[in-house]
Amino acid sequence: MHWSKMRDSNAKKSTKPMDYASITVTPLTPAIGVEISGVNLATELPDTTIAEIRHAWLEHLVVFFRDQTLTPQTLVNFSRRFGEIGYYPFVKGMEKHPEVVEVAKKPDEKINFGGLWHTDTSYLELPPLGSLLYAVEVPTVGGDTLFANMYRAYEALSDGMKQLLDGLRAVNSAEKPDAAITRVHRIADRPNDASDIVTTVSHPIVRTHPETQRKALYCSDAHTMNIEGMTAAESRPLLQYLYSVQQREEWQCRFHWHPGSVAIWDNRCAQHNALNDYHGHRRTMYRVTLKGDTPS
Repeated sequence: MHWSKMRDSNAKKSTKPMDYASITVTPLTPAIGVEISGVNLATELPDTTIAEIRHAWLEHLVVFFRDQTLTPQTLVNFSRRFGEIGYYPFVKGMEKHPEVVEVAKKPDEKINFGGLWHTDTSYLELPPLGSLLYAVEVPTVGGDTLFANMYRAYEALSDGMKQLLDGLRAVNSAEKPDAAITRVHRIADRPNDASDIVTTVSHPIVRTHPETQRKALYCSDAHTMNIEGMTAAESRPLLQYLYSVQQREEWQCRFHWHPGSVAIWDNRCAQHNALNDYHGHRRTMYRVTLKGDTPS
């Protein structure tokens, strides 16, 4: 089954309970995240199994797999079952597999890639619907990733705040310093010419998920500069409050990586934060980005 037909068949149905026949689904926390077992991602999985994985992903926002053995090509093959592959604007992909970006932190580096709360490349006109990450080499201790549920963050707001946010848009930019500095090492390794790519755009602060029809907060401390029509100073108190709600521990799960771990997260309704607590150790991951649509 083509992924777009599978997506359409699951639209508005993702929150209904499902009896999984071909996978085992184990929740990490009540708010977000499940581990899925019973599948070998390197094989050509049946459409029914992919549909079950996709259902779990839409319902729980991020799904994890353990003990997988993937090459860059089999990672690409699996990723394509969930959507058209997109791109990361600033870093070139691997020579033989341009769809795959190597996300690494070397032992002598102090800055890690993606080490702050964000949703991937929300500064693009068409930000990605999801991302896949495969762990190649990780520290024994440290290097975990946090994930947070932006549906829950929106739903925690008062009716008055929801009314205030209705219709507001936020300006998101790749140039916000705290985020820009996290990519400097990988740009130095494999720079990509992004001069023709628009990397400052506005999107709704409250985004309606196109498949689940649920509303989620869609701004981030990493990429949001200001509310459209307001100065940064005027925007700051409201945005800082929203960030504090987004980052509450009760919306989160924490994942400890092992070599062979895989994560798929939904950038439309989840944020993540790669912890930078493993100086002196190497961490190497392969990432594939799934092409998205215009937030609304």
